Amino acid sequence: MRALITGISGFVGPHLAEHLLQRGDTVLGAAPDGQWGETAPQVLRRAVEIVRWDLAAPDQDAEEAFSRIAAFRPEAIYHLAAISVPRQCGETAPTPLALRVNVEGTRQVVHLAGWLRPAPRVLLVSSSHVYAPVTEDSPRMHEESPVGPRDAYGMTKLAAERVVREAIAQGRVDGVIARSFQHTGPGQEPPMMLPQWIQQFVETAEPVTVYTRHARIDLSDVRDVVRAYRLLIERGARGEVYNVGSGVMRTSGEVLDLLRSLADPRRAVFESRPGRKQDPIADISRLVRTTGWRAMIPLEKTVAETLAWWRRRPGSAGAGNA
Repeated sequence: MRALITGISGFVGPHLAEHLLQRGDTVLGAAPDGQWGETAPQVLRRAVEIVRWDLAAPDQDAEEAFSRIAAFRPEAIYHLAAISVPRQCGETAPTPLALRVNVEGTRQVVHLAGWLRPAPRVLLVSSSHVYAPVTEDSPRMHEESPVGPRDAYGMTKLAAERVVREAIAQGRVDGVIARSFQHTGPGQEPPMMLPQWIQQFVETAEPVTVYTRHARIDLSDVRDVVRAYRLLIERGARGEVYNVGSGVMRTSGEVLDLLRSLADPRRAVFESRPGRKQDPIADISRLVRTTGWRAMIPLEKTVAETLAWWRRRPGSAGAGNA
């Protein structure tokens, strides 16, 4: 399969590209500056060309990007590109930049897909942030659960879903939507939870600051998540929404204890926002039923390999010590 990945230079993009190459796919990437990030493996740099396409300024790059993408003739578009750190999208309302990238950028991708011949299939990577807040008594969300984003990031993702749904309903594109729950792994940067903790263990000797040990979360390995994306392109039903998560509820304290045991069991920990917090937990029965997907990477492996990546990371105080 010939696949275009938007936002390929972010956290998930390299993992997805690597998985697609392993499956025998041919990959073209799109990124705002047309380049890989500094930590991207050399094997990807050699195997995958990247076109410049900045969704924050689509008119600037779109014509040339469209021309190069049309010559590539993608059969699938994995739309990862987004401002994906919630706090960078605004608080009670999305910032103009978040709307331009996450919503209007999705509209640009849909336009591209409808213009290309033959028309590729589109996977929009959305988020569990589109769901309404949950309670400890009822945290599990299925795809028909009420939506009602509590933050600006979720608002932009829900709006992006509507763009794709409208295009599908009008027959302009064939697509599927993945609502991804929290995921982590090698290559992830702060302010996301696990790398924010690891950075402190690796680069300082001070007590490690965490928000709380009592957040209940659904946490997956990014390498499992990208397998789900490929399966959804292949087997997902047109216009359908699929939760992509572990389906397992953990506490942030469990994750922290695993990390602390590997990094520095004696290191003190300070909670800056102690208290209980409940995130949505994925009901993944539709994903499993449709694709046969199952999470394969245990949390222990995820934490160990993310810590090892940070210790090898260029510029890290821990580089050379692993």
